[in-house]
Amino acid sequence: MHFLIFTNRSKDKRNTVTKKAADFLRKNGARVSFRQEEGSPLPEDLDAVLVLGGDGTLLQASRDVVDPGVPLLGVNLGTLGFLAEVSKEELIPALQRLLSGSYRIEERMMLYGKLMEGEKKVMGERALNDIVTTRSGLLRIMHYEVSVNGEALAAFHGDGLIVSTPTGSTGYNMSAGGPIIEPNARLVLLTSISSHALNTRSIVLAPEDVLSISLEKSSYGDAEVYFDGGSRELLTKERRLVVRQSRKVTRIIRLKDTSFLEILNRKLS
Repeated sequence: MHFLIFTNRSKDKRNTVTKKAADFLRKNGARVSFRQEEGSPLPEDLDAVLVLGGDGTLLQASRDVVDPGVPLLGVNLGTLGFLAEVSKEELIPALQRLLSGSYRIEERMMLYGKLMEGEKKVMGERALNDIVTTRSGLLRIMHYEVSVNGEALAAFHGDGLIVSTPTGSTGYNMSAGGPIIEPNARLVLLTSISSHALNTRSIVLAPEDVLSISLEKSSYGDAEVYFDGGSRELLTKERRLVVRQSRKVTRIIRLKDTSFLEILNRKLS
């Protein structure tokens, strides 16, 4: 088997966990490569990616490996995560199970967002958790117009909007008061951030729906668009953000029988 190790250097500063994982895999006949930086070419014939860090590191890695469809195993070097389920103390038993084939793979839906100027695509990016619009610059209320499948939905006034997958429902969406969704579901959540209204609720949409988000002419300044909290683009009045379900999925290796509800109970206790 050929493994790629993707390490968050700020959480494994001395490469202790990275070296431990690499040494064990090599002693058991596996090939090991290392990810030097985001966006660098992937090695060929990969069987799995070992992500050492946390949920944020796994989100970063998911965008890199989505095209070849390589599954990811997350090892959490911090607190309990929703995506990275293996602790560093469980590293060796987890790798033993992985090498023996004692695991299952979950396929998580992703979003694809693109910025459009008229009929011209400016850029496009995928996200496993969410695509977020927020104000840029001064602390002023932003005014957004949202349509679904070409039909006007509503105007939203506040700091921004979160378009989330079920996987991302426990992230920024939850902090903004949105619902928590079982991560293997297929749906899209739309949640406003610091809404300037008393009756604003999250809206649950079908995975086939296509959202279009634009700034009202009365909005002051531009907005920023974030894909999984990483890459950032500018949303101007001349542009619109179009979001739909991605044709690609993130494949996550699961070694445990721990349910989502059990993890949720631990996180919220």
